[in-house]
Amino acid sequence: MTAGVLRLLADGEFHSGEALARALDVSRASVWNAVRELEAMQLDVYKVHGRGYRLPQPLSMLDRAEVERHLGAEAERFALDIRAGVDSTSTLLLERAAAGAPAGAVVAAEWQAAGRGRFGRAWHAGVGGALAFSLLWRFAQGAGALSGLSLAVGVALARALEAAGARGVALKWPNDVLWRDAKLAGILTELQGDALGPTAAVIGIGLNVRLSEATRGRIGQAAADMETACGVAPDRNQLLARLLVELHGVLEAFAVRGFAPLRAEWQRYHAHQGRQVTLWLPGGAAERGRARGVAEDGAFVLETRAGTKRYHSGEISLRPASTAIEPQINADKHR
Repeated sequence: MTAGVLRLLADGEFHSGEALARALDVSRASVWNAVRELEAMQLDVYKVHGRGYRLPQPLSMLDRAEVERHLGAEAERFALDIRAGVDSTSTLLLERAAAGAPAGAVVAAEWQAAGRGRFGRAWHAGVGGALAFSLLWRFAQGAGALSGLSLAVGVALARALEAAGARGVALKWPNDVLWRDAKLAGILTELQGDALGPTAAVIGIGLNVRLSEATRGRIGQAAADMETACGVAPDRNQLLARLLVELHGVLEAFAVRGFAPLRAEWQRYHAHQGRQVTLWLPGGAAERGRARGVAEDGAFVLETRAGTKRYHSGEISLRPASTAIEPQINADKHR
């Protein structure tokens, strides 16, 4: 019901409650409840007596046929499943991976009730204002040979977002995409498989396309969106296709050669290269020094007074040195 009302309102025009109810063959009370659900999902809905309901601007809804049209010949590489809403695209795809789903399976959703990032933090995104999707990729190697996978995914995202018009995209170790030091996208990679392989990797991605004020208010940290970075919000179907094509190329190369060939490119995007940073370690200890980028296996390289040290992601959180407060690892924050 809620998805049906959203699709009718997506044109940005006024629709009366009576017209919406008639189109969906439901009561006006059901329409009203659906509108309230949309507002609870951080979507602004204008309500004008005598005219009905309208969104602030037209909304580009995710559509499988449109994504495949933009993919062109690459469409055969992916099995797309686009949902109105799920608890988590990654949770659903992990279940499918365990049941034997093929590499290239994709789940995207307009709305996630329990989208998540690192440390179990929630991912906040309003309906129609983000891209939330997960991609399944299968590797012959075990998890130990996949070090740097999240960094490789970051390179793919940076390439695609720059090509879409977001100049000045940067990468923050180990799994964030930034624009002007504000978070634009996040990556969460989850692995299934045996120690020696094979491994199924579910790569979850959340990208801000157009942030409403309601969503910004819930995030709790500096956030950027593609509308601001590009000057106009890109079509989400085209953007999803662009991201999938770039991810496919990077993951195919990573499966053969690992992260090392991508290291120099990651360094060029590195948001904190040469800057003073603080690493918050498990248990609350802090390590301060100058960021020297990453090693060929994806480990973070920190120059400290005691010498150069290497860190793998795990439960480590990186902040600019000016951030003196320890991050709340279990807090409900946007990632």
